[in-house]
Amino acid sequence: MSLIEISGVDFLYENDNSDRPALQNIDLQIEAGDFAVIIGSNGSGKSTLAKLLNVLLTPSKGEIFVAGLNTNNPDNTWKIRQRVGMVFQNPDNQLVASMVEDDVAFGPENLGIPTQEIRKRVDKALEMVGMAGFQKFAPHKLSGGQKQRVAIAGVIAMEPDCIVLDEPTAMLDPQGRKEVMETVQYLNKEKGITVVHITHFMEEAVNADQVIVMNQGQILHKGSPKSIFRLVEQLKDVNLDIPVAVEVAEYLRQENIDIPDILSIDELVDALC
Repeated sequence: MSLIEISGVDFLYENDNSDRPALQNIDLQIEAGDFAVIIGSNGSGKSTLAKLLNVLLTPSKGEIFVAGLNTNNPDNTWKIRQRVGMVFQNPDNQLVASMVEDDVAFGPENLGIPTQEIRKRVDKALEMVGMAGFQKFAPHKLSGGQKQRVAIAGVIAMEPDCIVLDEPTAMLDPQGRKEVMETVQYLNKEKGITVVHITHFMEEAVNADQVIVMNQGQILHKGSPKSIFRLVEQLKDVNLDIPVAVEVAEYLRQENIDIPDILSIDELVDALC
């Protein structure tokens, strides 16, 4: 069984006047160790899907299994939240303490982890996100990218199998975005943590194992980054941007210049040379 199995899932917000569910007939599998990226325009259902994975919401219809645990069973809620950590868009909403190390320790303390083990986890988590030496810093004095990395460290310290990131770079400047994405990719590729990354920045999807395109609460396409970003017109039809390198390559193909499937500027330069 996959780490995450989503089968026939609908979700309808109770206070929503619309008859159309926020999610409709979602089927998706995410394997352990995968880096899955979910893209879609505003209102496509990305964030609703993220909250279902951490049992902040439960399906109106259908089932979700996380490591074999059904999210519809209330007895599984705490077990699933230990396995799936959430990182949200605004790091200020996740930082709760006046010192970085206390913030990272917050999750393990709530799990009842012994103090000595918490100390090890805090130092290890901060090192993994490139924030070693910041233990005594005040979070409000950090940059946006640093704050988000501390928020990620707080999730890592709980030792989850999977981290779900709900647009974690949306409020950051380009340098902060770069810092966070390098951290996320390191955790996935070097530490084997499964990542579900929700974003509207297409460049953040190019290194994924699987890209899921959502529109109006449904999965429109899913596949490898190269297969997805060849669908230039289909993506534009649902108000999604295309990575600049991919768009230039497509334009050159239309001018009868033979360019292979590429995802990055470096690949485009190599192809042209």
